[in-house]
Amino acid sequence: MLIKNPKFEISAVKPAQYPNNGLPEIVLVGKSNVGKSSFINTMINRKNLARTSSEPGKTRQINFYNMDNNFYFVDLPGYGYSKMSKQEQAKVGTFIEEYLNTSNNISLILFLLDIRHEPTENDRLMYRYIIDSERPCIVICNKADKIAITKVDKQVEDLQNSLNPLKDLNFLPFSSERKIYTEKVWEEIEKYMKKQN
Repeated sequence: MLIKNPKFEISAVKPAQYPNNGLPEIVLVGKSNVGKSSFINTMINRKNLARTSSEPGKTRQINFYNMDNNFYFVDLPGYGYSKMSKQEQAKVGTFIEEYLNTSNNISLILFLLDIRHEPTENDRLMYRYIIDSERPCIVICNKADKIAITKVDKQVEDLQNSLNPLKDLNFLPFSSERKIYTEKVWEEIEKYMKKQN
């Protein structure tokens, strides 16, 4: 998919601030520093539309990125950042949950994991939440450039066996450095977009 004019539209912390134009929303969830912003930038071939930070936990709002007025990429704050105070974590957790429970425009959840590591307890909680929500989901095994290319398929398989032994979700490798995976991810996203139309 070629995105010609992507733009940041709004940051929100409550439903009244969400865009209300009815466009489909593709939502990115995952722990802090798993690379959600870099994922967006790589998918649309831009360097810094989505703001990346070397400091995990920097995103404290829900960021809506408008893709040619066709759909949104929605970047949720990362979870599991230990330096965020308990009060801040609770506040962020509340508006993430509120968005996931109340938005009627969510077409697909992209759940990002770090391909190098076993899912954390927070990852497992998020996975359970997504499954219980019955929303469509693709699991993105990010940071594939951090391991040998010959080990990528095995690592993806191991993550799926650990988290999704029923194998009823699609697990795909991804890397912002090795762009070879981008086209396959777009193919899968487009399948879900077509189902909405």
